[in-house]
Amino acid sequence: MSSGSGPKPPRHPPATDVMTCRACGRDERASEGYPCTRCGTFICVICNFRGIVLCKKCQTETGAPPTGL
Repeated sequence: MSSGSGPKPPRHPPATDVMTCRACGRDERASEGYPCTRCGTFICVICNFRGIVLCKKCQTETGAPPTGL
């Protein structure tokens, strides 16, 4: 019987294009997000799907309530 130590699948390097969403704080791939409509900082795709288009700083400065949550 074999001990199960056959060839291992190749390991993928960690993503190097990770950015922190300025609305929720999640780390996501930069290619999977959108800019804040006011200042241009990174908003993750999940927040964008929820209708959030402003980062927390811009929400605070404009007095806009967070949308989509």
